[in-house]
Amino acid sequence: MNRPLPVVVGVDGSEAALRAVDRAAEEAASRGAPLRLVYASRWGRYEGAALAGDLEGPPERVDAVEIVDSAARRARARRPEVPLALVTVAEEPEYVLVRESRTAALLVTGSRGRGGIAEALLGSVSLTVAAHTHCPMIVVRPEHADRARPYGRVVVGVGDGSATSAAVRFAAEEARRRGAVLEAVRAWRQPAREIPDAPPAVGDHPRAHELRAAEVLDKALSDVPAGVVARRRAAEGHTRTVLADASYAADLLVVGAERRHRPYGPHIGRVAHGVLHRSACPVAVVPGPE
Repeated sequence: MNRPLPVVVGVDGSEAALRAVDRAAEEAASRGAPLRLVYASRWGRYEGAALAGDLEGPPERVDAVEIVDSAARRARARRPEVPLALVTVAEEPEYVLVRESRTAALLVTGSRGRGGIAEALLGSVSLTVAAHTHCPMIVVRPEHADRARPYGRVVVGVGDGSATSAAVRFAAEEARRRGAVLEAVRAWRQPAREIPDAPPAVGDHPRAHELRAAEVLDKALSDVPAGVVARRRAAEGHTRTVLADASYAADLLVVGAERRHRPYGPHIGRVAHGVLHRSACPVAVVPGPE
């Protein structure tokens, strides 16, 4: 029998990372999968001199041990039945997490680090990993865990790129696993006319754009398993805004990540980048074909 691939979570000692551990433990339990807690950093970047003095060890090593042990205690308290593996690596976190994603079912990260420059750094790490990950990735902000109740709703953004199919499949499986409703959302906009007061051209009426969006939604949901309750919603507006608004009544927002190679490296696209910053619920970024 094949062993299930693990759920991997990046830890760094921050509250955001501990909230990510909570989410990762739940995801691992729901999949019957093991959980890998990964601490990856150039040790010298973290402060730990006082702790090291008390424990008579190198500050960077003591800090790493304490961080991983704290995350392990959190995971065991949350889901004691989930098998744990603890990993510490003296490398840049984005490289390690991308490498881990090659053999993972899911990657989970927090979106903030431990204050100041480190906070901005971890934000950039999450974005970098999202642009390179080989498996779906869930990004959790601390405020996401403070929501009063689940909504029983998984929202997936339906775009035009090659990543949409993978995003819909992942969202449908998440909805099935949670017993939630799957809501597919497609944003549409009427192109601006060169002459503002001119009548709309044939096929340029707002209703025509809405109908085309509905057709795209129907096609995207054509392969959703029969046991999943799926709804369609076409909404006028910018995609990032429409999806961010939908996230306020969702347990998970799923978007596809199109691989766009630019001079300074791969980018996940404006929509995924935007909702990672603005979503009111955790965001799953699903990579498209490589």
